[in-house]
Amino acid sequence: MIPNPFETVREVVDPSPPVSDAVKYTTCYMCACRCGIKVHLKDGKVRYIEGNRNHPVNKGVLCAKGSAGIMTHYSPARLTKPLKRVGPRGSGEFEEIEWEEALSTAAGWLKEIRARDPRKLAFFTGRDQSQSLTGWWASNFGTPNHAAHGGFCSVNMAAGGLYTIGGSFWEFGEPDWEHARYFVMFGVAEDHDSNPIKAGLGKLKGHGAKFVSVNPVRTGYSAIADEWVGIRPGTDGLLILAIVHELLKARRVDLDYLVRYTNAHWLVIQAPGSADDGLFARDADGNPLCFDRKAGSLASAMLPDVAPALVGEHTLADGRTAVPAFQLLHDRYVDDEYAPDAVAERCGVPADTIRRLAAEIAHAAFEQEVVIEQPWTDWAGRRHDRMIGRPVAMHAMRGISAHSNGFHTCRALHLLQVLIGSIDAPGGFRYKPPFPKPVPPPVKPVGKADQVKPNTPMAGPPLGFPLGPEDLLIEDDGSPRRIDKAYSWEAPVAAHGLMHMVIRNAWAGDPYPVDLLFMYMANMGWNSSMNTAGTMAMLTDKDPETGEYRIPKIIYADAYASETIAYADLVLPDTTYLERWDCISLLDRPICDADGAADSIRQPVVAPDRDVRPFQDVLIDLGMRIGLPGLTKEDGSPRYPGGYPDYLANHERSPGIGPLAGWRGTDGSKEGKGEPNPDQLSRYVDNQCFWRHEFKPEERYFKHGNKDYLETAVALGLIGKADPIVIQLYSEPLQRFRLAAQGHGDVQPPEQHRERIATYFDPLPFWYPPFEGEALDEAAFPMHAITQRPAAMYHSWGTMNAWLRQIHGLNKLHMSRERAEKLGIADGDWVAVTSHHGRIKAQVKLMEGVNPDTAWTWNAIGKRRGAWNLAADAPEATKGFLLNHLIAELLPEQGGYRYANSDPVTGQAAWYDLRVRIEKVAADAPGTVAEPQFDPLAAPPNAPRAPAIVRHGAKEAAE
Repeated sequence: MIPNPFETVREVVDPSPPVSDAVKYTTCYMCACRCGIKVHLKDGKVRYIEGNRNHPVNKGVLCAKGSAGIMTHYSPARLTKPLKRVGPRGSGEFEEIEWEEALSTAAGWLKEIRARDPRKLAFFTGRDQSQSLTGWWASNFGTPNHAAHGGFCSVNMAAGGLYTIGGSFWEFGEPDWEHARYFVMFGVAEDHDSNPIKAGLGKLKGHGAKFVSVNPVRTGYSAIADEWVGIRPGTDGLLILAIVHELLKARRVDLDYLVRYTNAHWLVIQAPGSADDGLFARDADGNPLCFDRKAGSLASAMLPDVAPALVGEHTLADGRTAVPAFQLLHDRYVDDEYAPDAVAERCGVPADTIRRLAAEIAHAAFEQEVVIEQPWTDWAGRRHDRMIGRPVAMHAMRGISAHSNGFHTCRALHLLQVLIGSIDAPGGFRYKPPFPKPVPPPVKPVGKADQVKPNTPMAGPPLGFPLGPEDLLIEDDGSPRRIDKAYSWEAPVAAHGLMHMVIRNAWAGDPYPVDLLFMYMANMGWNSSMNTAGTMAMLTDKDPETGEYRIPKIIYADAYASETIAYADLVLPDTTYLERWDCISLLDRPICDADGAADSIRQPVVAPDRDVRPFQDVLIDLGMRIGLPGLTKEDGSPRYPGGYPDYLANHERSPGIGPLAGWRGTDGSKEGKGEPNPDQLSRYVDNQCFWRHEFKPEERYFKHGNKDYLETAVALGLIGKADPIVIQLYSEPLQRFRLAAQGHGDVQPPEQHRERIATYFDPLPFWYPPFEGEALDEAAFPMHAITQRPAAMYHSWGTMNAWLRQIHGLNKLHMSRERAEKLGIADGDWVAVTSHHGRIKAQVKLMEGVNPDTAWTWNAIGKRRGAWNLAADAPEATKGFLLNHLIAELLPEQGGYRYANSDPVTGQAAWYDLRVRIEKVAADAPGTVAEPQFDPLAAPPNAPRAPAIVRHGAKEAAE
């Protein structure tokens, strides 16, 4: 029959076809934001992911990463079975084995080490969000050699805040989006807490607040800022202290706030050469002293009714002189050293701009104060009719942290906020639970000689907060006791450890060799190392005398075939985040906001279709096999036979405190503290996988000095006592280290470290040039080189994601068009980028929105050929590159010693200190590839062939 060519064809299109036959709630894991998601399933397969409108973090918002979680879950890069190395390390030659063999092998290695010397295990994890479990497991094993990725990421941000205000930026605090009139962001790209930040910026712009972004690069958030300040990398602290200089000169500081909430009035002993010089003067009960102007005499600074002096010299009972901490602060920062005209050229920010920023901050803080008609009671029982705030909010992240001067820069930024009275005040920075905590938190690192014994758990955690030299983990001769040298004289306040130094130190046997390197979700063979080629060489290097690998055994756990897989002796395949139970805990990095405490879980929304197991279950299984007391009963039977879900519901870190705070107590009626509830996980699932406790209106601000909040925090188990949390502008713990370097006390640094400790352990923030630039001829390496986090990728997690790769399939080196033209470089040219340590070849992209002395690229896009089950000609491997190829783990030798390329206080990796020179090598031409190139990695056994075209959800005919 011949069709009628004139017939009207009516095609029926269903505008709303059924997407799913089931929906499950869980928590996203495509970045550190931890948003709530609804996962739509059809025929047992994931079909669609959307945001959960009821979730406290994202309130339904979901970014490209979260929506693309389907492609991460079904990625062809997923590992499918445990692997045992059968060829040379690095060759990628493995054989598949059964789980029993894998676990028996790992348990045998671990058990032998624990019985002989627990320190010979180095257990380090990446961005796994399970650090309350992994740290506790390490303590139970008995090794101090544990940390996560914080030392490589932003420990300066955490420690700088915790040693100053008892809280931090990161996901531990947030701007008051509702009331801020002026918002300044330092060194933040699309980073942690991204969805709340984007929503918050929308609120700010909606009510007319000004948004200033200080960043060498104008991308991401900076692109929508009302003002972009294109600062030179590593000089943020200098800019901040110049603003402080202007505020002090203009007397635009909140003196009442300083007296009420800080140690600004505490008297500091002025006795050069004595053992207590620079420490606080105290009474017989140990209380800090101040000078009470009302009584005309010394008094306890902790009394609520004193009228303390903030300036002047005062005589102590023993005849010595003391001055208020504020006097020392004032005298330092009003000096012309910090005047805008003195710092402008170094910062790359005009002096007039610095003065205007300071004036705008002062105007917003003092002329536009926020008043909330909400009565509240302070720590001393004084009733206040309203809450008055300074509506200047600030937020910062890795851009100011990942420098060798980052700790003091972070402290300086908190100092600025405190001086204007905006910490946890309406319109300012707000604490998110479990913060604020005492300054610093009362947890000390464990791992001294008498605290580490065979077959014995340690009495506390591997990580903590030293108050002085006596808390360091060092030998009698001053040498480090940890493999990463955390809490040694090289990095005394290494609150997150030095993950970036583990492989280098283990390879060098410095301070001692290890027998087993156990890593999880830490791509140290590529983008999570300081230097890629050096790390790969160390992982494969052998002792020429014995023929054995210098790092004898390596276990690696991951869900995907990353670059590091090839260097493991035993591979334990993990699940995806949609296939397991997980916990976002108040003991770790919770999902709280400033108005409430919260935590959440992940539940398995689909079952694994491969022979893989959740790493948390594997860790608990291994602990049971080797007899860890926390994981076995007295008769040797498993304490948590149900694995990780059993642990989540029934484990107690201390009486009444467990991994999850919601629905505690035998009947689920308690919050924060209470007996274990066997039905707890079911209650979370019924509540869309989260719990939240809303603070009362009178508890929401001034948490560090708010009686009602402090009592609630104790009831929830967030802090131990309802005492006021005093902000520490002047840091006595830092001064204790400095005194040790000056020859005082029983624990003193070896001679080679004395000058370093005396210089950088200043009790007040100060600025100094980043170490790498000072150690080099800056004329030979005139440019800074940094990375930025792209909105659609989180480290290397999006590498295997077919949807996200269409956004960021390769990266280029971005630089100033004006600077490039002077160097004869055109858009699209290929250039050599050379540091004192290495050389790469990359393609250039020119732009205007970048500091002219800075080149930058997207983070972690470049990949090694063969990894992640990408095609051999994948653009990530042929055109993509890493700046890691240029970065050294150690600084150039000084005085016969090479320090880590890190902050001297915390050990934070200083990868943003990188200095380079850039030279044109060729115009673009077909076939040009980025350098260096390494031999392709072999795919794991029986790895699925990655399809050339991904048709998610379609039933394709077999080829």
